[in-house]
Amino acid sequence: MELQGKRILITGGSSGIGLALAQRLLDERAQIFITGRRADRLAVAIDRFKAAGAAVHGIAADVASPDGRQATLQGVLDALGGLDVLINNAGGVRAGRLEQISEADIRTMIEVDLLAPIFLTRAALPALRASGEAMVVNIASSIALIGAPFYATYAAAKAGLAHFGESLRRELKGEGIHVLTAYPSATETPMMQSNRAGPDLGFSRESAAAVADAIVDGIMVDAFDVIRGGEARAQMVALNREDPASVDERFLGLKPALEDAVKDHNAL
Repeated sequence: MELQGKRILITGGSSGIGLALAQRLLDERAQIFITGRRADRLAVAIDRFKAAGAAVHGIAADVASPDGRQATLQGVLDALGGLDVLINNAGGVRAGRLEQISEADIRTMIEVDLLAPIFLTRAALPALRASGEAMVVNIASSIALIGAPFYATYAAAKAGLAHFGESLRRELKGEGIHVLTAYPSATETPMMQSNRAGPDLGFSRESAAAVADAIVDGIMVDAFDVIRGGEARAQMVALNREDPASVDERFLGLKPALEDAVKDHNAL
């Protein structure tokens, strides 16, 4: 896809991977509309772009709510006159043992990480069809490929998002709308600040800019997926498919340290 002039909506675009995506896509001369739940953080992001001479539009909205999705979609159509690329990036996580996570937090993860992208994509399809050359980009997680202990609900939601994208890609094939799924590994973002796990526990982190660069490169070549984490991650994904019991054993040895390191990981 040629990105110059493309009208792009990025949910969760006021920080982290979403903010880095907005910057990289502006470099490609796309038109950008971002959303975020926190009005103050969104305003800071938009002001930053404007100070650099970029015309970025946005709205403070919670895409996990029907009103937030409606406001988001209407906002981008009003501001940009249409929609060519929808990037479902907004997400939330709460780690810990399943029985210690509240029902409210479990529901929030499902609503933000899975239901919101499905419902927003559904609502955006008429505008995307009108584009003639459109794309949906779903930001899943490497945990969707290798389920880690203490992330059961988050893994379920992100794996669901990944298979939603795969199914929808086939549903829309030949109709002018492509679907790409990205699988970031641990990334230096505000969402990860309360996670104390390091490379020894499988959380080798990279910059949001590096992840954004890889995703935009994927968009430009109409890739099916973008998987981060390098060769080590690729080997683990293959091992998880061929010999999942050995991966279970690896996690068994890490469980005590991992549980302690992620027990406060909360970004909902």
